[in-house]
Order: sequence, then structure tokens, then C-alpha cells
Amino acid sequence: MPIPDTVPVLGISWSDVLFLVFTAVMLGSALLVVTLRDIIRCGIAMVVSFAALAGMYVMLGAPFVAAAQVLVYIGAIAVLILFAVMLTQAKNAPVRLAFQTQAIPAAIAAVVLAVIVALSVTATDWGEVGARVATGTQALARLLFNEFILPFEVVSVLLLAAVIGGVYLAKREDRDA
Repeated sequence: MPIPDTVPVLGISWSDVLFLVFTAVMLGSALLVVTLRDIIRCGIAMVVSFAALAGMYVMLGAPFVAAAQVLVYIGAIAVLILFAVMLTQAKNAPVRLAFQTQAIPAAIAAVVLAVIVALSVTATDWGEVGARVATGTQALARLLFNEFILPFEVVSVLLLAAVIGGVYLAKREDRDA
């Protein structure tokens, strides 16, 4: 029996359901990032939020942006943050972190940001977005790996050197203490 185009009970398409699931996962994990007290769990929730955003990019027809999201944010930045926290976190650190004492300014900033996003969403002509979002993945990859291969490799070596230097400095401080 083939799967119908719409969800039988709800009457909406499966792609809309998947988009709502990605949205719920992203918003839920983003809330966990700012509310959890353990910094490692915050980092893992951030990785989940980035993965849900990559899924949204795939659904919007931008596979190159989704791949960049996975490689750059999940593969590099989130892992780098988690390693940096694990390597440099002091064992006798204070229980209450500095950003957890700024709840009122953060709430005000969140409300202001929500108003700006709502105004932007209502002022956007969403009918034209599909034509502008279309990304030529093959053309972009050809350009990146043909004309810009040297800067691409230089950045990768620079990031590798930064990670090795961070590990070296963290291990050296442990021996000195």
C-alpha cells in the first residue's frame, strides 16, 4: 500500500510535518542550550540544533548550505567548543556561571529580537524567495575546489594548528599546576 501525499488525520503534507518536526527539535534544543547548567550538555544541544537547521536547509532545496552547516558548524565549531571546554575547564570552577546571572537583560533582548523577526517575516514577499534561494551546488563546488583550493587548504591547516596549539597549552598548564 503506497504512502499518501498527506497525513491522513491532519490533512497536511508530509513535508510540512517534517518541517514542523525539524522546527520543534531546533527550538527545543536551542532552549536547552540557554537553560541547561552543564556546559557539555549545552554543547550537545547546540549540535542537535545545528543538525535540525541543516535538515531545514535540505528541505528548502539548498543542499550545499546544508552540507556547509554540517561541516562547518557541527563538524568544526561545535566540536572545537566542546574540546576547548573539556580541555580548559577548571576543576574548581564556580557552580553558577556568569551568563546565568543575566536573565533579565537576556529576556529583554529576546523580546526585542522576537519583535524584529516578526516584523521582518511580515514585511517579506515570500512568493519570490524560492527563485532566489536556488543554489547551484555543482557550480559552487567547482568554483570552491578549482579556483579557491589554496585558501580552502590554508584555512584547514590554520584551524588544525589552532586545535593543536590549544591542546598543547591546556596540557602544559596541567603540568605546571
